[in-house]
This record gives sequence, C-alpha cells and structure tokens, in this order.
Amino acid sequence: MNQLTFYGRQIDQRHIDRAAQVIADGGIVIYPTDTIYALGCDALNNRAIERLCRIKGINPEKQLLSIVCSGISQAAEYARIDNHTFKILKEHLPGPYTFILQGTTKLPKVFRGRKSVGIRVPDQPVAQALCEAVGHPILSTSVALDDDDELINPESIAMHYDDIADLMLMAGDGSTIPSTIVDLTDASAPEIIRQGLGEFD
Repeated sequence: MNQLTFYGRQIDQRHIDRAAQVIADGGIVIYPTDTIYALGCDALNNRAIERLCRIKGINPEKQLLSIVCSGISQAAEYARIDNHTFKILKEHLPGPYTFILQGTTKLPKVFRGRKSVGIRVPDQPVAQALCEAVGHPILSTSVALDDDDELINPESIAMHYDDIADLMLMAGDGSTIPSTIVDLTDASAPEIIRQGLGEFD
C-alpha cells in the first residue's frame, strides 16, 4: 500500500488528486477524519462498496452505511434535507457527527434496502479536499484495531491494512473516539444513537 503524508494542516493537492484517482478507479483509501481514521471508497460504485463491506464484515442490509461529504450542499444531493434538518446540520457541521437521514434515489441500490444513510462532514481539511476532488461522497467506515495506541498511530494503521487498502493519506495522529450518531429521520425529534466526540443537545 502506498502512503502519502501531509504535514500540519497544509494540503498537498497532488496527494489529494492521487487518492481521488484511486477512489475513482474503484480502490480503497485510508484517510484522516476529525475522529478515527477511515476506510473510504466511491459511494456510487457498487463493486467498491461491496469490497469495503467485505473488509469490515458489514451487512449493508442490516447496518448503517455512512458517506462523507465535502459540505451540506453535497450531502443534500444524496439525503433529504428539509429546512428544520438544515438548521441542525448547519449548527453542527463540519464536526464529529454522523446524522442519519432519509436517502435519495441518487444513492446506489445497496442503500435502498434501509432507505437511510449516515451523513458525515468532518472538520478535517484532508477529508474535505478529498471529497471535493472526487466530486461526490465517499463511503466511509472507521478503521478497526484492538489496541487504542495502534488506532491513534498512522504507521500502525498502515501496517495492519497494508494488504487490504490501496493508498493511505497520513495527517498526524488519529483518535480513539468515534463520531456522535444522531437519527434525524424525524427532525422534530432527534435521537442520539451513539454518544461520541460531538456534543449534541
């Protein structure tokens, strides 16, 4: 697996473009978020999604699938966002949250069994730049390691997924705390499904 490193919060567009091409070609990229490092693939490529689900042991018919977007405007193409929902998203994004929303028909068939999708807009410049370069959302799931010290360390993550992922974007230490998951399918009664890094009132 190839590894590309960012220093500080500076974006090297060559690294971003290379990772975006890997995703466009159906590959899997490890990249930083504002919580745990993530495995990502093209959210509109069924074959890539199936590969990523196999890697993580995800049953897409029973488990929530999440997409990382560059912003709310991109998310609005793939999830139903009314005015009340928009106000909630605007208040909390970008940030360490996954909001469950009703999906639109632009999502591939793997999403339609559940009719909902998790929406992430991380407060992380590499993740945002990658989504912008791809041009549409990235299907995303956190890397999984048993040891918290390894989960934080990009080199340990790279070693663990060396034969699994195609490319890794490194941007410093990761986190051990996941995003806070909030169900907004009924925006008038938000429900916290998982308390993570983000505080939601």
